[in-house]
Amino acid sequence: MEPHVIDGIEGLEALSGEHLGHSDWLEISQERVNQFADATLDHQWIHLDVDRAAAESPFGGTIAHGYLTLSLLPNLLGEIVKVEKVAMAINYGLNRLRFPAPVPVGRRLRLGVKLAAVEEIPGGVQCKLDCVVEVEDSAKPALAAEVLFRYYA
Repeated sequence: MEPHVIDGIEGLEALSGEHLGHSDWLEISQERVNQFADATLDHQWIHLDVDRAAAESPFGGTIAHGYLTLSLLPNLLGEIVKVEKVAMAINYGLNRLRFPAPVPVGRRLRLGVKLAAVEEIPGGVQCKLDCVVEVEDSAKPALAAEVLFRYYA
């Protein structure tokens, strides 16, 4: 999928309040979960021990770390939108973050994004993005967050 190209700060302002689209589906493999565990030193058994998780966890198998799901946002967002004609863009943080449902290993997820607001700041704009990560065939999202990016002219 080619991202929707937004033409600078004026283009962002024109899209305020609009849903920007969805990323492609991405399968969460056990290998990806294991690599994330190694990178973050979070080796909890619900993420790594396939046999124990199948027998003992309420999820019926291993699940992705919530922060793994969060860490995929920049890549998934890049599949949806590309902002051009800005001098700099920075990830400014989050106002809200929730993990309403787990991501079972082997399942696919995707990101949906709404450009909730565009506010002027010195030298540019701050964008509030309502981000929802869906798990295929799941009633609840895996992640809901208000993400802030700043774009400078």
